[in-house]
Amino acid sequence: MITVIGTGTGAPLTPDAKEALAGAAVVVGARRHLEATGLPRTVERIVLGPLAPALDAIQEHLEKDEERRIVVLASGDPGFFGIVRVLAQRFGARRLDVRPGVSSVATAFARAGLSWDDAVVVSAHGRDLRTALNVCRAHPKVAVLTGPGAGPAELGAGLRSSRRVLVVASALGDPRRERVERVTPSEAAGREWGGAVSVVLCLDEKRAVAPLRTVAGPAPRPAGWALDEDAFAHRDSMITKFEVRALALARLGPRLGDLVWDVGAGSGSVAVECARLGAAVTAVEKTPDGVERIRANAAAHGVDVQVVHGAAPTVLSDLDDPDAVFIGGGGHELPAIVTACARRARRTVVVAMAALDRVPAAREALVGAGFDCEGVLLQSSRLAPLPGDVSRLAATNPVFLLWGVRPPARTEGVAP
Repeated sequence: MITVIGTGTGAPLTPDAKEALAGAAVVVGARRHLEATGLPRTVERIVLGPLAPALDAIQEHLEKDEERRIVVLASGDPGFFGIVRVLAQRFGARRLDVRPGVSSVATAFARAGLSWDDAVVVSAHGRDLRTALNVCRAHPKVAVLTGPGAGPAELGAGLRSSRRVLVVASALGDPRRERVERVTPSEAAGREWGGAVSVVLCLDEKRAVAPLRTVAGPAPRPAGWALDEDAFAHRDSMITKFEVRALALARLGPRLGDLVWDVGAGSGSVAVECARLGAAVTAVEKTPDGVERIRANAAAHGVDVQVVHGAAPTVLSDLDDPDAVFIGGGGHELPAIVTACARRARRTVVVAMAALDRVPAAREALVGAGFDCEGVLLQSSRLAPLPGDVSRLAATNPVFLLWGVRPPARTEGVAP
């Protein structure tokens, strides 16, 4: 067995953890952990730096003597974004005896006086910062595990336009250096934070204290998607019909960590649905009453949608690059809007058009930007009541849905 001991965030080791250490022949851990445990000189030490050499050393010891007790010391809870994952992949979960500690995330929320059963946790340590930013934009209570180049300053810079508060928890568990500070994104972006930050909480303070629920995790949305039109406030039936929305959402593929643009958003039905599926969403709308309608629909469905008042493509230049884009309006500017969106979208652009004569130009814009392009004319008829307790088919206006998908990048010299 390999015993994995979580050292928590400053709490003393438990009696069973001390017992496991006392019987260890080999102890693996960061230098500070090895020095703090007061191990006998007879115990072999392996200092954790790069993981690969440490894992190889553990493998060698197991091959020499499977009965030799090996103990791995790890910060916080080693099963929470920690070393348990790689140990299980290399040696098998059944060989691990894990003694968890208190994670830095749990400690950070405790210091802030908040529960965290409804929080989303994302790691920016060695990962793409934009994913963490999009999760923070979409959800009211997020914990971000930080790393070099992805600390409070970078998070603050990316969240300047949001209505969020950041709780920066530094050096948790260290009685001399621990600091917990509440700052705005702009304040975080303007400071030097050093290397001791471990967790940043990103909070929408109006919604951070949620009612008690029986299931942990973000609040579940009502079942289903492609909601009926009457689930949204709209003007004169100017709304993307649910049949069209269903296919558009399938092609957009909104998910946690994504950023989606809804351009020419109208009522914001597509924007709201993408946000309900976990994505961060920016809705672009040129009419003042449309802007207010989108905000009202987002509030009614309990989601965050950033609403930008202005005309595309002009206002798009100030927005962060999206993963996917839905274009539901544009008029004569449609080809220019499609071109601008296609240049920026990382994955997909979906265009809905009622006027068939605009399809060729939109398709040309997508193909010209290097997208693989497909489309379909959607014609549907809904059941409608007639006198005498019978039904008829009522046709909805046909809509052409065009979508472009960016092909995966090819590596030179490697067959696709």
